[in-house]
Amino acid sequence: MTIEDEYIRLIFGLKLKQIRTEKKLSLFGLAKLTGLSKSYLNEIEKGKKYPKTDKILILSEKLETPYDHLVSLKLDKNLAPIGEILQSKILKEIPLELFGIKENNLIDIIANAPAKVNAFISTIIKIAQNYNLSRESFFLASLRSYQEAHSNYFEEIENDVERFAKSYHLDISKRVLSKDLEEILIEEFGYTIDDQEISKHANLGELRNIFILKSKTLLIDKNISEAQKTFIYAKELAYNFLDLNDRLFTFPWIKFENFDQVLNNFIASYFAGALIIPRKSVTEKLTTFFALKKWEPLELHKIIKGYNCSQETFYQRLTSVLPKYFHIKNLFFIRFTHKENHFEYRLDKELHITQQQAPHANRSNEHYCRRWVSIKTIQDLEKSTNKKATFHIQISSYVDQKNEYLVLSSATPDPFKKDINRSVSIGLLLSPHLKKKLNFFNGNTFPKKIVGITCETCAVKNCKERAAEPSRIEKREKYIEIANTVAHIMNSYS
Repeated sequence: MTIEDEYIRLIFGLKLKQIRTEKKLSLFGLAKLTGLSKSYLNEIEKGKKYPKTDKILILSEKLETPYDHLVSLKLDKNLAPIGEILQSKILKEIPLELFGIKENNLIDIIANAPAKVNAFISTIIKIAQNYNLSRESFFLASLRSYQEAHSNYFEEIENDVERFAKSYHLDISKRVLSKDLEEILIEEFGYTIDDQEISKHANLGELRNIFILKSKTLLIDKNISEAQKTFIYAKELAYNFLDLNDRLFTFPWIKFENFDQVLNNFIASYFAGALIIPRKSVTEKLTTFFALKKWEPLELHKIIKGYNCSQETFYQRLTSVLPKYFHIKNLFFIRFTHKENHFEYRLDKELHITQQQAPHANRSNEHYCRRWVSIKTIQDLEKSTNKKATFHIQISSYVDQKNEYLVLSSATPDPFKKDINRSVSIGLLLSPHLKKKLNFFNGNTFPKKIVGITCETCAVKNCKERAAEPSRIEKREKYIEIANTVAHIMNSYS
């Protein structure tokens, strides 16, 4: 593996600083000892300069350290994780620029406090190992943080959508159809579209599309819905119109090379959602809906049906529109999947705007609270005979917490996976602002449920929906009792 010069400099600097510190020498003392200037030594230790051979020989002699040890890229055990991080080029994979961090700044931090940074890195590595954090999970977590930092609203992409519509005379105030987008892909961008090839391969049943760059051929599954086809076409238009060359070639993706591909996939998806559900149109409809004097779920369904989109696309679009145009910023989006006749429900997609609201996906194999409306919609779907979409709304309040959330949820069968059902939900913190914004809101209109996070951590008594005993609560209470008894004994002897 070729290691970049800056990392070689940094490793040398870390070693020099470690040796100097062990010998209880200040930079001034090392300068006096070696005859090298203090500022020059400081730049070496910070990884900004790499000394020439004659200078390394002087350092080796005066510090009584073998030359080979100084120039070796191996770090002592207590700094080894830093060396592994640097040599693995992980700093190149972390999307630092998304959060306004320059790589050089991070290198300075490492150089200035190597022991503390090393301890931090070691902790992160252990957590990642313990929870089986993959490279994909890391990238997705970085992307979620990026979305949350911007309240999941990106003005530039919204403007690009309107610029695209104007350029191609596409009236996005009306329902956007796949045939309109297909025409642009073929006529303007030279695409060939094939809806037969994927079905010839039995093991490709879960793929919705494949893009072949060399021939500009888009393979799509012939069984996808009109809404899914429209979304796929809109993403392809985004890749071309926005010149997003570093891209993923399948959906769902089966491999990726770098974070840019993950980021560009998000940008293309955001573009597609904004094209199919334009901001001007949806804000006008939601304004009218929020002004209703009483809760009319059918009116909400009419809004959703007015767009050529899935339930998931609409709910995700709300996470962009509500914070920006209605100042409803404390919200979350989650998606659950469940295999029929199996016990486990998986929370496999989430987004939290402004606050880190519960629930969060957990990696400890605990049982999610069965009182969540997200799970109830799936359960009702599986009980139904026609397998049509189910909808529910609920006010959820968490045990021992003051916050309440108005949660809307819908569930549908997964069209690509047999016996798999999924629900998407959006939860809005019931703040005074939200209650004022929703003219139809009345606390008695919606069913209320006290919920937990997982059964193992839930203190709700006599819960009929409980899927597991509150083992973590019981363990904590046991230790509290032990601590109280010990305190009582100690007090009796004092």
